[in-house]
Amino acid sequence: MSQCPSCGQTLKCTAESGQCWCMQYPNILPTGESDNLACLCETCLSQRINQKLESLYQEYSTNDLIRLAKPYRNDKALVEGLDYTVERGLYVFSAWYHLKRGTCCGNGCRNCPYGKTRDLGYNNVG
Repeated sequence: MSQCPSCGQTLKCTAESGQCWCMQYPNILPTGESDNLACLCETCLSQRINQKLESLYQEYSTNDLIRLAKPYRNDKALVEGLDYTVERGLYVFSAWYHLKRGTCCGNGCRNCPYGKTRDLGYNNVG
């Protein structure tokens, strides 16, 4: 047993077994910082990844972001706090979830990242 270096919550890391819950999260965080070498709890890992994604959304084009998300497209399990949040009993899908889909559904979703590409007529990048 160890503790999350961000919040102190007790956790058990099973990454060495190859079957840890954290492996469903995108592998986008740098590994050089000391607290990145330790396991984080689900809440802190979601927050850290969302912070990194927010900076990537500002730096990269939508097409680059789709390519970043593509390896996670077949992940069937949705991660609360990363793929969606629940607000007043309703699921609100994140920009990350939509990027993993690879296309705009055309429903005007709150966090749709495809605004740039929809107007250009190419909203499906494989």
